[in-house]
Amino acid sequence: MRAAEVATPDMSVETSGEIAYRQIRRDIVFGTLVPGSRLRLESLKAPYLVSVSTLREVFNRLASERFVVAEGQRGFHVSPVSEKHFREVAGMRELLEANALRQSFVRGDLEWEAQVVAAHHKLTRMEALMEAGDRTRTEAWKRYDGEFHGALIAACGSNVLMEAHRRIFDHFLRYQIVAVVYRGKAACNEHRRLLECALERDHETAAKILAGHIEACVEHTLNNGLLKV
Repeated sequence: MRAAEVATPDMSVETSGEIAYRQIRRDIVFGTLVPGSRLRLESLKAPYLVSVSTLREVFNRLASERFVVAEGQRGFHVSPVSEKHFREVAGMRELLEANALRQSFVRGDLEWEAQVVAAHHKLTRMEALMEAGDRTRTEAWKRYDGEFHGALIAACGSNVLMEAHRRIFDHFLRYQIVAVVYRGKAACNEHRRLLECALERDHETAAKILAGHIEACVEHTLNNGLLKV
């Protein structure tokens, strides 16, 4: 039902509820649990290896993050997608990421530069596969996309800002996965230019590139009818 969870050093000490939360959240973001679908407690407790009461707690937590909609006594369903929400998410992502870029470019050191370069290298490898028509790597492509944008802002110095960005980025990512959006060389070039701006500490240019990067993704998705609203 879901791809294998990537192990992390502290996975063994996580509660079953925390593991289920991570897996269900991932399944919503990557489209295994499709937008608008009912989340039936009895049928999902076995696949996620938790009790009904734990699932209810997980769904309430995801509802607070707007990945799930709680309908009182009628249960839960995966949050639907819409053009309006997509544009709201895109606007918030730009606001948070541009602010974090500015701070990160000021604070970043040599180690940060190396992390950004490494993240960009992995992303370009996945983009080359996507460009060649390989859609079996979509999840890996978007994971590396997220890692690159995360690396760009990793030196911002604010855990609160980083967490807010991760959450809104996952909402944005969900729309891309639902639509299976790949814009081709234009997006690759924008990523390369963001890398150059990071190494040159040029926040103003980076903010402009980022704004265009996000807007182009939104318009490409909607103009090509890839998002059913």
